Amino acid sequence: MNTTAFVFPGQGSQRVGMGRALVERRPELLDSYYRVADEILGLPLTELCFEGPADELRAMPVTQPAVFLTSVVAHEVLRGHGVVPGFVAGHSLGEFAAMVAAGVLDWTDGLRLVRLRGELMDSVNRSVPGCLGAVVGLVLADVEDLCVRAAADTGEVVEIANHNHHRQVVVSGQRGGVARLLALAEQAGAERVLTLDIGGPAHCSLLSGIEEEFGQAIEGTVLRDPELPVLSAVTAAPVRTAQEAATCLRRQFTSRVLWTDTVEALAAAGADRFVEVGPGKALSVLCGRLCPEAEVHRTGDAERLDRAVEALGVRDRRGAWAG
Repeated sequence: MNTTAFVFPGQGSQRVGMGRALVERRPELLDSYYRVADEILGLPLTELCFEGPADELRAMPVTQPAVFLTSVVAHEVLRGHGVVPGFVAGHSLGEFAAMVAAGVLDWTDGLRLVRLRGELMDSVNRSVPGCLGAVVGLVLADVEDLCVRAAADTGEVVEIANHNHHRQVVVSGQRGGVARLLALAEQAGAERVLTLDIGGPAHCSLLSGIEEEFGQAIEGTVLRDPELPVLSAVTAAPVRTAQEAATCLRRQFTSRVLWTDTVEALAAAGADRFVEVGPGKALSVLCGRLCPEAEVHRTGDAERLDRAVEALGVRDRRGAWAG
């Protein structure tokens, strides 16, 4: 069938040097994207992406526009080679880049939104310190039960944030609640548990207080109906209108990332090739595990992007949702 889904990564995929090799290959991207981003944000984002330091790049108000920009540039390079996806989707923050690829958002508007998103999430973490934790080897229902126990034991918030794979779940909440959850998961036989270096909570009720301010920013931004099929990981369903896109982007703060359902929905709709567009490798690994018969490609450096372009040189069948 040869239908490709572009999947865009979220926070945690950042690394010092991301995007630099792409600009070395295509120097015009420096002026058309990176310098524009620096000016819009009043931030040396180019330098932070290319040179770091890593601790500054990890700060949410920096990480989020940095990952978004790198993904948008990688998409532009693919588009310049005539690689056209049948579907697009994004993991958490990556959904903003997916909306750009689908024609819903101008990239400069998306940049402003993700900068605000990072600032708002950082403000929550400063007032109620939190974190994310990953549990590998337990199914979702078991981790949900353990969240209830951990919250009761500690009196703190701990909730499901991401369902990344049938046996990989990420939780979010206050530090004590997450630590207790990870301890309980280990006792329950999890293969691995770890605290994620994200910089604060995400996709949980702790962030409910910032939804309104972000919603106002979205209302002040021009959004359009998608030009190609885009799936939201908030609902694991197609986004058909600008209003649906706005709702999904706003709901990200407190909604789970339904990545398992999203990838399986893409495969059911005909996607048999997945390209992770942006830094990192987490999504390509997850897509490969969820859909072992599918082709999987990465674009995190120039060499891998070249291989993806070569493999995807023939234009794909355009994706279409039934109904």
